[in-house]
Amino acid sequence: MRRYDIDWLRVIAIGLLLIYHVAIGFQPWGVMIGFITTQKPWTALWTPMMLLNVWRIPLLFFVSGMGVYFAMHQRNWRQLISERALRILLPYVFGMFVIVPVHVLIWRYHFNMKLLYSWNPGHLWFLGNIFCYVLLLSPVLFYLKRKESGVVEQFIKKVFSHPAGLLVVVGAFVLEVIIVKPVPFELYAMTSHGFFLGLLAFFFGFCFVLSGAAFWQMIQRWRWFFVIIGLALFLLRVYHFGMNTPGYLIVLESLSWILAMLAFGSKYLNKPGKALTYLSEAAYPVYIVHMIFLYLGSHLIFKWMLPSPVQFVLVLLFTLAGCFALFEVIRRAKWLRPLFGLKMQQTR
Repeated sequence: MRRYDIDWLRVIAIGLLLIYHVAIGFQPWGVMIGFITTQKPWTALWTPMMLLNVWRIPLLFFVSGMGVYFAMHQRNWRQLISERALRILLPYVFGMFVIVPVHVLIWRYHFNMKLLYSWNPGHLWFLGNIFCYVLLLSPVLFYLKRKESGVVEQFIKKVFSHPAGLLVVVGAFVLEVIIVKPVPFELYAMTSHGFFLGLLAFFFGFCFVLSGAAFWQMIQRWRWFFVIIGLALFLLRVYHFGMNTPGYLIVLESLSWILAMLAFGSKYLNKPGKALTYLSEAAYPVYIVHMIFLYLGSHLIFKWMLPSPVQFVLVLLFTLAGCFALFEVIRRAKWLRPLFGLKMQQTR
């Protein structure tokens, strides 16, 4: 059975990543991580960015693990690896050598640097991680999927049908923080912390779906509790601990927001629609190309003497317009579709 709420959460997660990247251009430190920044910073944006940055990337890994569960329904392990190589590895390699160098050239041009070709994973780093997770975990995942009535599987379902079972998830992520010691917690891209955190999220996302209806009913009952805990820990982080927030509290806050998203999504978003059909197909290509239009829009719009909020809206609209216009080209070009993670034949 298809879970439309998971498709919606994937769209929402990618949309939040795009908005977050636009917001980085309005932070004074954005230039230090390779973004084009405005001369009119909007520091008030940092508060909502702090709210997002402890769970936006982990949510994407949870959703990716859930998606693999459904992808395994009619595929053996060879077919799954082949399908994921086409849908994830090919766009990752293409993006690393073709897409990322374009926005790097725009960045170099903006700062009057020599225009040189240079490749790197850039904002597509998590695609490489996800493909690694599929390779590493597929033996375990296929074992669990094929023996859903076995002892281990029944134990997993029993654990995640009760809220106390979520302590297993919290404990695993806390252990990762203790061992890896990430500083800051939000530094995911191309770090060991980002890799192991993503690995855990991917695996537990799979286990959540494996657990069936009992898991979704449980988190729906506790959804407001997750919101209250997440909000309380966020306020504690902002107004008390700041940059010195203990890792275990950040883990608890992050998982509270993620579980709240899963709970509300499963309750209200598990239904099809034309908007979902379109956005679900568009999300992947739009994310792949968005940095090109973000950098181009930043280069053009940041020169205008406009208030920061107006610049933010214009850069966001420019980025979205450019991305969706290019998506309309990509989705109609049979040979382009696989390079951006789409099936060869357009879904009717």
